[in-house]
Parts: sequence; C-alpha cells; structure tokens
Amino acid sequence: MKSKTFLLPFLLVFVLLSSCQTGSNKKVNDWAIALHGGAGAMIPANYTDEQVQKYEAELKNALAIGEDILKNGGSSLDAVEKVVNYLEDCPLFNAGRGAVFTNDGKNELDAAIMFGKDLTAGAVAGVGDIKNPISAARMVMENSPHVLMVGKGASLFASQNGAEIVDSSYFYTEESYRTLQRALERDRKMGTVGCVALDTEGNLSAATSTGGMTNKRYGRVGDVPIIGAGTYANNSTCAISATGHGEYFIRYTVAHDISALMEYKGFSLDKAADDVVQRKLVDVGGEGGIIAVDKWGNVHLSFNSLGMFRAFATSSGEGCVAIFQ
Repeated sequence: MKSKTFLLPFLLVFVLLSSCQTGSNKKVNDWAIALHGGAGAMIPANYTDEQVQKYEAELKNALAIGEDILKNGGSSLDAVEKVVNYLEDCPLFNAGRGAVFTNDGKNELDAAIMFGKDLTAGAVAGVGDIKNPISAARMVMENSPHVLMVGKGASLFASQNGAEIVDSSYFYTEESYRTLQRALERDRKMGTVGCVALDTEGNLSAATSTGGMTNKRYGRVGDVPIIGAGTYANNSTCAISATGHGEYFIRYTVAHDISALMEYKGFSLDKAADDVVQRKLVDVGGEGGIIAVDKWGNVHLSFNSLGMFRAFATSSGEGCVAIFQ
C-alpha cells in the first residue's frame, strides 16, 4: 500500500519555498542555484514512499554538487554543467542515461547552455551517442563560432573535442522502453533536467538537457536547444531553464520573455515568471514550468503542471527539495 506520510512534510516544504521567492532590487544572496528534473502530471498517489525518497535523494545529490562549486568561489557555468551532468547520468530523469525513446525506438538527445556575462551559448540536438550532451553544448559554445549543432555533425564535433562517445545501448533503461510501449497505445512522456546559478562574481548561467518526448517522430526538436525558449541567461536580468511541452515554450519564447519583462518593464523575477508561466502559457494550454535565478540572487520556481522535480539553495541558507504542488 502507498503511504501518505510524506504529504505533510512536502506541504511544509512548499510553504517554505514560496516564502523564499520574494522579488528584490538589491543583492539578497552572494550565490544561488536551482535545478529541476522535469514537470508533469505528478501526484502523490502515484508514488510510493520509496520512490519519493529516491527522487529526493538524487535531487539533493545534484544540488550538493552545484552548492559546493559556488561556495568555493567557482563559476556558475561550471556549477550548472556539473549538476546537469549528474542528472544526465541518473536513469530516473529524461536526459542522458534515462532518455526516452522515439517512435522508432531510438534515443535523440538535446541540450543547451548559456553564460549571462556575454550571452554566449551552445547547443546540440538530435544526438544519440554523446554520453553527456550538456558538456557537448558547452564545447559548441567555447570551441566553435556556432550556437547550435545537430545530429551526426554535432557528434563528430563533440568527439573531436574530447566528449565521451557511447554506444546507443548505454541509454537503454527498461522503464523508458516500457514508457514507449505505453505511449504507442495512448500517451506521451515529456521531461527535462536543468540548472540555473548565480556565482560570487555576479555571473548567471543556465543549462538544460533532455531526452525529448516519448514516441516523437520526424526528427522533432523541442525547446531545450532553442536559446530564448527553454534556456536563457543574461547578467542584466536572470537565468532560466524550462521544462514542459516544448512547442509552446518555443512559440512563446518563454525563457527570453521572462527576461524581457524584467529588462523592459521592470518586473521582479517572480512577477515576470508567473506572468508568463501562470497566465500566458495557461491561456493557450501550454503545460510546464521554469526555474530561475536573478542578478540579485532571488530564486523563483514556477509551474502550472501538477508537479515539478525541483530544488534550490542560496548563500543565506534558504533551500528545499520538492516534487508535488
């Protein structure tokens, strides 16, 4: 039987999370970090205590990696890459090792990373043999004049620049394969992992990685590698990583829209994010959420789905890990 003993702690955690997400126009944290492991129809009744504890533990482990980098004066770019590396290597999430399957039984991975100091960015899409796509995205950003590389060209470039290339069987997990079989009959699984951070130098970075949509066809690419849609960072405003139904996030350039509301209308982070996620997306039927950190160190996590795997921490000691709404 599925126990409900974890519900109260999660409700308390959500209250704490909400109370930490206040806008400010002055420095509130020397560093801050937030991460997500995807959003969707997550309700407590569908998870056992053991499953909740497993997800919570992995989110905490990933968060600790980023915290350690930032506490020791490391860069936000390193923090978001290493956190996403960990989530890519964890089979629980739809990225890297746990990537879902396309309609023809393959894994096609997308990832993007962006540095807010100079708006440099790198992304890869439709790759099936790069162990950690987020690191390949950083290679595109730092070692090429381009922003986005796709398919075999991206894999060749990544290999030439030292990325670890693996056989496609590496990405196989029984759960993801079963999800494909269910999807062939009725539904689709979506999900993404991401991380945003502010470092002690005042630099913002964002990173997002995904296995895409279960049962996708025709070389579909979602919002993750599209700069300004699922991933964006700008030292003048904020860093954003999104998760959800990618077509909506592309059409409404969600990540950049939040930044633009802050830059051009003077909105606080929470007001800008909620205006886009809770109003604009809801009005058109777009489901999902975002994690965000602004230049002052405010953290805001906003989603309109039933749940989102999420966690955050700040230099002032605020933080939490949560799943459900």
